[in-house]
Amino acid sequence: MTRKSASPQDAENLAMHRGTGKMERLLEPILFGHRVKVILLFLMASIFFAFQMLKLKPDASFQNMIPASHAYIANYLRFENELRPLGNVVRIAVENTQGNIYEPAYLETLRKITDEVFYIPGVDRGNLKSLWTANVMWYEVTEEGMTAGHIIPEGFGGSPEKLEQVKTNVVRSGRIGSLVANDHRSAIILAPLLEADPQTGKKLDYGQLSERLETVIRQKYETGHIKIHITGFAKVVGDLIHGARAITVFFAITFVLACALLYAYSRCLRSTAITILCCSLAVIWQMGIVNLLGFGLNPYSILVPFLTFAIGVSHAVQNINTMASEVHNGRSKMAAAKAAFRLLFIPGTVALLCDVVGFSTLLVIDIGVIRELAIGASVGVFVIILTKMFLLPVLMSYVGVSPACLRKQERKAHSEHRVARALSRVTEPRIARAVAALALVILGTAWHFSRDLKIGDLDPGAPELRSTSRYNQDNAFTVSHYSTSPDVFVVMVTTKAGECGSYPVAAAVERLQWEMENLDGVESSASLFTGMKKMIAGSNGGNLKWAAISRDRYISNAAHKTLPSELCNNDCSMVPVMLFLSDHKAETLSRVVHAAERFAAEHNSEDMQFVLAGGNAGIEAATNIVIKQAEVQMLLLVYGIVALLVWWEFKSWRVTLAVMLPLYITSVLCEAIMAQLGLGVKVATLPVIALGVGIGVDYGIYIYNRLEHFLDRGFTLRNAYFETLKTTGTAIAVTGVMLALGVMTWVFSEIKFQADMGLLLAFMFLWNMIGAIVMLPALVAILMPREAVRFKRSEAASKAESGSHLIQ
Repeated sequence: MTRKSASPQDAENLAMHRGTGKMERLLEPILFGHRVKVILLFLMASIFFAFQMLKLKPDASFQNMIPASHAYIANYLRFENELRPLGNVVRIAVENTQGNIYEPAYLETLRKITDEVFYIPGVDRGNLKSLWTANVMWYEVTEEGMTAGHIIPEGFGGSPEKLEQVKTNVVRSGRIGSLVANDHRSAIILAPLLEADPQTGKKLDYGQLSERLETVIRQKYETGHIKIHITGFAKVVGDLIHGARAITVFFAITFVLACALLYAYSRCLRSTAITILCCSLAVIWQMGIVNLLGFGLNPYSILVPFLTFAIGVSHAVQNINTMASEVHNGRSKMAAAKAAFRLLFIPGTVALLCDVVGFSTLLVIDIGVIRELAIGASVGVFVIILTKMFLLPVLMSYVGVSPACLRKQERKAHSEHRVARALSRVTEPRIARAVAALALVILGTAWHFSRDLKIGDLDPGAPELRSTSRYNQDNAFTVSHYSTSPDVFVVMVTTKAGECGSYPVAAAVERLQWEMENLDGVESSASLFTGMKKMIAGSNGGNLKWAAISRDRYISNAAHKTLPSELCNNDCSMVPVMLFLSDHKAETLSRVVHAAERFAAEHNSEDMQFVLAGGNAGIEAATNIVIKQAEVQMLLLVYGIVALLVWWEFKSWRVTLAVMLPLYITSVLCEAIMAQLGLGVKVATLPVIALGVGIGVDYGIYIYNRLEHFLDRGFTLRNAYFETLKTTGTAIAVTGVMLALGVMTWVFSEIKFQADMGLLLAFMFLWNMIGAIVMLPALVAILMPREAVRFKRSEAASKAESGSHLIQ
C-alpha cells in the first residue's frame, strides 16, 4: 500500500509544534478568502512596475566603479582636476600599417581624428593631447639659448621639408614611446574624460561614448593602411555594456530551459505556465523597483534579473511538487493549494531570507556597482517571496494540476526509488562517518589549493573581457609598441603653497623615483623634477653635468615655469610622481603600494607629505585593498546571519551545523577552483561566494524541514530520509540542475567576467545540492544519533506504517 504524503493537518500540527502556525493561520484565510482581490492587486502592481521597467537604461560611472570612501580615492578626488590626464583617459593609437607617421596622408588623418575626438561629449578638451594639439611642445638648446615650438609647425603643407621638420620635432620633444610609437609607425591621441558634462550636468554615458568612438573614429577612419587601437577604462566599460546587450539572448535561453525542465519534471502544462508567469512577474517587479530607486543597469547588476528568475523557478518547484502530491492524495485544488501554502510558507520564506542575506552582505563592500548589485538582487528575492508565497498558491488553487501530472505522481508512488533507497544509506553510522571523513579530505585539499587565491587581476589588459576581444588586442598593441605603460600609479607629494619646487621636496622626490624604479614591476617614473633637470641642463649649454636638481630657487623657478602645467597644481602645493608599471596584476600593485607606503612613513613631515594614490593603477590598488578587507567581513556576516536564520527555523545548533558545513566546503572548493583557473578575487568574482552561500542554503532548509516532518511522525532516520528523497529530494535535484543550467549559459558570453561568474555559480549550485543530499543527512546521523530512536517506536512498527515502499 502506498503511504500518503503529509496531510494539511499534519503540517499545521508540526507548525504549531514549532510555534509558527499562528502566522500561517492568520494569512491563509486572508489569502484564499479574497483570491480575486489578491490577483487584481498583483495585476495592478505588475502593470505599474512594467511601466517603470521600460524606463531602465544601461548605466555606468567611473566613480561608481571605485571605492569612493577609501583614503586613496579621497586623495585622488582631492586633486582630480590635476590628475585627470593620468586617470580616466582614452588612448587612441592611429597606426600606419604600410609606412610610418611621417607621411602627409597619415598626418592629415591624425589631424581629422584629433578634431573628431575634440568634439566628442565628455572629453576634457583642455587636456586633450596629440601631435596636432598646442599643448604638446618640443624644446631644444641652441647657441642662442632655449627654443621651443609646436611639433606640427605652422603652415604645414606636407612637403618633404616639412615632414622632415616634423620628424626632427618629434625627436626633440622626447615623446617617442609615449605619444609616438618606438617604431614610429603609430601615434597616440590622449583624451582625458570628464565625469559629467559641464554644460548639461548629466553623467557621462559610457555606452554612448564607446559607440561614438567606434562609429566616428574606428569605422570612419580605419582603412586598408590605417588601423585604430582604442584603450582606457571608458572603452572597457563601453565594451561591457555592448556585450551585456546580448543579455536578452541568454535570458531567452534560461526561459526556455526553465520551461522545459519544469514541464519534464511535472508533466503539467498549466502549473508550468503559472510558475513561469509568477517568476517573470518577479523580474518585472525587481527591474521596476530598481528604476524607482534611481539605479540603472550597469554591466554587473544586469545579471541580477537572471538570478531573480532562476531563484524564483527553483523555489516554485517545491510548490508544484507539494501540490501534485496533495491532489494525488485526494485533496481538492483549493485544499491542496492551502496545504502547499502551510507546508512551504515558513521554510520557503526562511530560505529566501537567507538569499536576501547573501546578497545584502555585499553592501559592506564600498564599491558602487557591487552595492547596486546587492540592492537589486535583495529586492528581487524579496519580490519572489511575494509572488511565490502568495500569488502562486492562489493561482494554483484555480488551475490545479493536469491528469498527466497525476499519472506521473502515481508512477512515482509505485516506483522502487532505487536511487533514493541507495542514498538513504548515508544515514547509517558507518557510511555517515565515511562520508564525513571524505568531506574532511575534500575540505583539506580544497583549502590547500585555495591558498594560491589572489586579490585583484591576474591577467594583463582587461580581464573582464576575453583575451581575443578587440580591446585586449588593442591593449597588447599599445603595450608592445610604446615605452610608457598605460598602467600609471601616482604618488602625490603635498607641500605648503608655493613650495612644491623647493630643493627639500626635489631631493625627496628624486630618492622616491630612484627607489621605485629599482622595484620589480616599475618600468620608469616621471615628475616635475624629471623635466626640471632637463631644463636646467638646457639653460646651461646642454651640459649634462647640470642635469640635476638645484638648491638655487631662482634656477628652479625658471625651469619650473617652462614645464607643462599638469606636473604640479596651480598654487604649487602638490607634485604628482608618476610610476609607469609593467602591468596592473595584483602582485605588482601590492608590491608598489607596500614600497610607496614604507617610503611615505619614513619621509613624511609637517612640510611634506607623500600621499597615495592616483592614476588608474592607484585606483585599482585601492579597489584591491577594499575587496581584501571586505572579503573576510562579508563571509563572516553571510555565514553568521544565515546560521542564525537556520537556528531560528530549527532551534538546534546541531541542525545548523549540519546545514552550514556543506556550504562552507563548497565555498572553499570554489576558491580553490578560482585559484587554479587563474581568477582573482575582484569586483566581478567576489559576489559569487555570497550568492552561492545565500542560494545554496535553500537546499539544506528544504531537505531538513521535510526530514524533520517524517521524524516527528515516528520514522527512523533512514526511513525518514528515504521518504524525504522521494518527495523534496527529487525537487532539490531538479532545482540544482535548473539553476546550474540557467547560469551555465553565461559561459558563452563575450564578457569574460560573466562567463566566469556563470561557471563558478553553476559549480556552487551543483555542489551545494550534492552537499545537502549526501552530506547533510550524514552529519545529522553523526551529530544527532538519537533522532533514530527519539520516539519509542521500533523500526518494525515504522516499516509497518510506511508499507512496502520503505526499506526492508
